[in-house]
Amino acid sequence: MARPKTKKELLDQATTEFHKLGEIINSMTPTQQEANFTYDITGKKEAHWARDKNLRDVLIHVYEWQQLLLHWLKRNMDDGENTPFLPAPYKWNNYADMNVEFWKKHQQTSLNDAKSMLLASHKAVIDVIESLSEEVLFTKAMYPWVGSSNIASYCISATCAHYTWAIKKLKLALKG
Repeated sequence: MARPKTKKELLDQATTEFHKLGEIINSMTPTQQEANFTYDITGKKEAHWARDKNLRDVLIHVYEWQQLLLHWLKRNMDDGENTPFLPAPYKWNNYADMNVEFWKKHQQTSLNDAKSMLLASHKAVIDVIESLSEEVLFTKAMYPWVGSSNIASYCISATCAHYTWAIKKLKLALKG
């Protein structure tokens, strides 16, 4: 799927991919939804293959990245701060450690709670995207806290790209 270049494309793609994710989840039996993944991760180098062991872990990962986006936008746009996307002490070269902390934080979160949290988070992100103009979303370097990128890139990452990532993991788990 092509990367969204307009607000409408971003909203459409985020909504479509979220629905695809929901369809895959709904196609899973309750046992599959609760079970740990059994796919072979041999040769898969990315940390998430070993870290995320079940549906809850995947949903929580997406939820936490959406929370990063929402808090980052609030701090910078509403509160007038100039803060980076990743919270201290994390940087782009060590954010895998942050992902592990998210994973640890939610080991007692139920699957039903994870589903509810992601549904609410998705709605909140969509509401924020809808509230922003095309110019604010897609103008590169519009704000110093965005760097040379644009807000849409962060929104795409927290929605479309993460939904696609989750779908890929779940499809592999279903092949299992």
